[in-house]
Amino acid sequence: MLFTRRILIAAGALALAAPQGWAQGKRPIGIIGAGNIGGTIGALWVKAGHPVMFSSRNPDELKDMVAALGPLAHAGTVAQAIAFGDALFIAVPYAALPQIGNDNRAALKGKVMLDACNAVPTRDGDAITKEADENGTGVTSQKYLAGTRLVRAFNTLGAKVFETQANRPDPKLAIPIAGDDAGAVRVAQELVRDAGFEPVLVGGLAAAKRFQQRSEGVYGVQASAAELRQKLGM
Repeated sequence: MLFTRRILIAAGALALAAPQGWAQGKRPIGIIGAGNIGGTIGALWVKAGHPVMFSSRNPDELKDMVAALGPLAHAGTVAQAIAFGDALFIAVPYAALPQIGNDNRAALKGKVMLDACNAVPTRDGDAITKEADENGTGVTSQKYLAGTRLVRAFNTLGAKVFETQANRPDPKLAIPIAGDDAGAVRVAQELVRDAGFEPVLVGGLAAAKRFQQRSEGVYGVQASAAELRQKLGM
């Protein structure tokens, strides 16, 4: 409830700043999972002028949030968000990925998908967490979201950090990303910048292991792009 109140308060301010209608050149984005991370990042994209559809299993629960965000924000089902978005952003419990991938396989094919999901053993179970830890979250997510043009992004920090550090004065907060599809990586870089951060391309999906949970990389680190590259030896 605290998060919901905070989002609604922030949303009111965003709605005043958001342009009316769809801004030219701003791609529509579908959000799968409108919780802490999905709600926060989606609100930042609305502020930047993107039309955004937030989705959950109970879209009616999102009505207050999207109303506060203004005319660029919409609520729908997962299937509706997938159809709506030129690009997609997923932030759900990791154990939900196999079902989402299976249920929406045809609709997901060819979609740029920014993936912020993390495997947590106490929530998602030991089996899928072990798979993500051993094979890398990027590779594992691509397996379960087959056909998507997947890019790992926004998985290393919490919603409060994203909310308070977006669009800060230079140097911007760095967001590590990883993807195998060059076109999808370019879209992800654009969307990271539109949210108010600086993308740092770490490598292909296998390289996402360097900034996933329980790694020795930069998970949880708040840094500028230069500092992040230094920590990663880039």
